[in-house]
Amino acid sequence: MINDKKKKDIENIVFDALSKSKALGVFPTPVDKILQYAELRVNSGVDLSQIPNNFFAKSGLLIRRLATKGVAKVRGVLDSREKLIYLDLTQSEQRKKFVKLHETGHELCTWQGRLHDFLDDDETLDPDIKEQFEAEANFFASASLFQLNLFNDQMDILPLELASAMQLAKIFGSSIHAALRRYVEQSSKRCALLVLNKEINIGYGFPQFTVRTYVQSNNFTNDFGVLGWGPDLSLEIPFIQDYYSNRKFLKSEITILTDDNSIECNYHFFCNGYNAFVFIFPSGEKIKTKTRIIISS
Repeated sequence: MINDKKKKDIENIVFDALSKSKALGVFPTPVDKILQYAELRVNSGVDLSQIPNNFFAKSGLLIRRLATKGVAKVRGVLDSREKLIYLDLTQSEQRKKFVKLHETGHELCTWQGRLHDFLDDDETLDPDIKEQFEAEANFFASASLFQLNLFNDQMDILPLELASAMQLAKIFGSSIHAALRRYVEQSSKRCALLVLNKEINIGYGFPQFTVRTYVQSNNFTNDFGVLGWGPDLSLEIPFIQDYYSNRKFLKSEITILTDDNSIECNYHFFCNGYNAFVFIFPSGEKIKTKTRIIISS
């Protein structure tokens, strides 16, 4: 969705923000320093998960939008006029960091313009433009949280495995989900990531397993195309059996069928109690390194 020129523009903005805020090379990434550079503050006195009736009384339009969109799904709001960010304070600390940087991206990507806020709907912003702006803000958040090439430098000296991304999450202060996604998107190796939901059915029967997120590295896509997993995943799939059996962490193998071939792959499975993560790569794919990372199951 974001072309290479736009990515480069955003990366230049991220570099300025990291370097001028003296956050570059500091671990975990000091997100609040980046906010200070952007002259933004978080209003921690308001929790978007529990907005009082008189909140945003000066803006009846925003109140209407909140009611329409559903407050529970609103993770952050940027008020550019007041230089304030409002957060859902029930989020994990790692998620708050990403949302802070997402809203900062809206502020520093000046071509997006200074709208009333970024809780927009079809009445204020064309859906395609809104989707573009959100993708740009997410790109800014990821690039700044993982400090551009510093994440890649660390990634390239660690083995090709899910545990490496978990280690990078600790270093940069991110969620495992964000680190794994960045790990796959930036990897020069052939690899892919599934993030799974387990939805409990009312009444009798098995849980429903669905895909929350799926990403592939460029080289994985070049060799195998984009794999389609469908809306629901069968209990016959090995990593779904792992999820159903409440496994926490393991390494195993899987044969993935494509339209005209099959791929012999390794997969690493990890469940944190909320989501399950499945890191997949073809058998034999690896990063040459002497570093070992051990996670007890």
